[in-house]
Amino acid sequence: MSIKRDNKTDNLHKSTGEPEDNRENQEESAGSASLDNFDSSILRYLERNGRATNFEVGEAVGLSASAASRRIQALENSGAIRGYRALIDDRLLGKRRLVYIRVTLERQSADVLAAFEKAVRHCDDIVSCHLMAGQYDYMLVARVAGIDDYGQLHRSVLSRLPGVTRLETSFALRDVREGSNS
Repeated sequence: MSIKRDNKTDNLHKSTGEPEDNRENQEESAGSASLDNFDSSILRYLERNGRATNFEVGEAVGLSASAASRRIQALENSGAIRGYRALIDDRLLGKRRLVYIRVTLERQSADVLAAFEKAVRHCDDIVSCHLMAGQYDYMLVARVAGIDDYGQLHRSVLSRLPGVTRLETSFALRDVREGSNS
């Protein structure tokens, strides 16, 4: 809905009735170090709905499509949004088991950490790698077809990673949050 005022058309948001131009003036904070409520809402919405249109994002957070678009662009430019990706169901590719691997290194020198991280980046079956605080040095997450596939990954990749002195593995039974088998 729009109304004419002082030779300028101000769009009113249909759910709040507030002029959108006032909301859009708040956009300048999108590129700053701290995020306002609109930016945080946009990020949360896009995290769950990465293919949403600007209109859908705007509707969800209380902005026009153009205001949502400008904010999304600012969030992309600032690095708050690092990219978009498809979440693939690895089970359809035969990778039905999610495996957590706790890694202990011989020492935590910069050279050992760098060599380990470089090697892990080249392992296709490892879907994430986290440097940890606490008892273990790294937590790896891998997708495998089953026990035999994990055995092959262990023999050909994990046991050959530089600096590794200990590996402890756990298999996920199911993903409770997704409500699906891992």
